[in-house]
Amino acid sequence: MNAATTPTARMKNPAMVLPDAMKGIQTLYQAMYQGGVAPQILELVHLRASQINGCSACVFAGVTGAKKHGESDERLHAVAAWREAPFFTEEERAALALTEAATRIADRSGKAVPDEIWNEAADHFTEEQLSAIILMIALTNFFNRINTTIEEPAGTTW
Repeated sequence: MNAATTPTARMKNPAMVLPDAMKGIQTLYQAMYQGGVAPQILELVHLRASQINGCSACVFAGVTGAKKHGESDERLHAVAAWREAPFFTEEERAALALTEAATRIADRSGKAVPDEIWNEAADHFTEEQLSAIILMIALTNFFNRINTTIEEPAGTTW
């Protein structure tokens, strides 16, 4: 594709085609953001899962959302290498480790989320907060699969 070509999706986002689907999704997002987790952490979780899944639309949205919540370029550039980067708290690292494990479930033998990763997350977050993080991971993976299937271009707004 050359620079003058604007990519288009194969079809409209299914959540927009079926209005009742979007109602349910919006309800899940509202509940998730009321779960007591800092929005910056939820945005980091969203960005990391989207990077893993190669969803350009969601990576773009994740960076945009994180910046709205005050994230720095320095931290955003380092999310893919969060283990080595000095910019993240232990709480954020626990959320990112949980994100990777729950997103890469087919890459493991044994438990999808090993006890070590789960226990570290549970040491930093309450059950309500873990629920919000798990919902963010699941919803991000949900949208990653939709967007990569329909080839939703980065920068799309609904």
